[in-house]
Amino acid sequence: MKIAKRVFLFVATNILIIATLSIVMSIFGIQPYLDAKGINYQSLMIFCLLWGFGGAFISLALSRVMAKWMMGVKIIEPDTRDLELSGLVLKVHGFARKARLEIMPQVGYYEAEDLNAFATGPTKNRSLVAVSTGLLRNMNESELDGVLAHEVAHIANGDMVTMTLVQGIVNAFVMFLARVIGFFASQFVAEEKRPIVQFGIVIALEIALGVLGMIVVSAFSRRREYRADGGGASLSTPDNMISALERLKVNLQLPQVDEQSAIASLKISGKASGLLKLFATHPNLDDRIARLRIKQKTNHQNQRKMYHG
Repeated sequence: MKIAKRVFLFVATNILIIATLSIVMSIFGIQPYLDAKGINYQSLMIFCLLWGFGGAFISLALSRVMAKWMMGVKIIEPDTRDLELSGLVLKVHGFARKARLEIMPQVGYYEAEDLNAFATGPTKNRSLVAVSTGLLRNMNESELDGVLAHEVAHIANGDMVTMTLVQGIVNAFVMFLARVIGFFASQFVAEEKRPIVQFGIVIALEIALGVLGMIVVSAFSRRREYRADGGGASLSTPDNMISALERLKVNLQLPQVDEQSAIASLKISGKASGLLKLFATHPNLDDRIARLRIKQKTNHQNQRKMYHG
């Protein structure tokens, strides 16, 4: 199954960090939650919270670098002489100023035929907005404005940090449950085999539970997408946001679009069906458009009242 490069960028990096930390701690015997009586649950929860949030924030700190590396993002210098690329930077920075960002995001592009864009970075002041070459070639000005405003809204809303906090909580529960289950399961084998059995169970459960935790993280992500749509409509216009989403909807209906590439982390669109919907980081496009039409209708009514007032 073909999956886009950014499918599990944040989550996979996070799970890898958590597993690596667990292996290192096991090698050096760092298990402060174990005592002569067994598990000290209070110490274990504090331990898991510290390391769980640590893994999430390490992933966040690496997010911009990882995005550039995995997607092959080319950063556009603000003083570039390429008119198209210069215009892209001006658009992003214009929306960023309107959103009252103190430091302008980096702007880049990457080679891909699909129509997509993403925003990432550890903080509002160290952010990145990147778009695919397919999007630049196939979207008109109003559609592009809608997409870029949506991505800037993600930055202004602090979605990267919010999702990191959610991931940190999920990490803590994953580490807690993996260690509790691993400890009790290891009690059924000979004492000399318990450390290696417990170690194996903990690592396996961290990976398995980490994947299940993606369902929770994805649900929060979908809620943040609705909010970014609203923010994008305010920074640009509801008409532009609707035009962008409708253009994406048409593109996803084309036969050459790979339906299996739907589970795209931080992308602006995707198609998913069945159980894959649980892992979708973005809501259904029809639902997003319907919500924006309500905002569009309200704006038109307010404009008419101002005109006749």
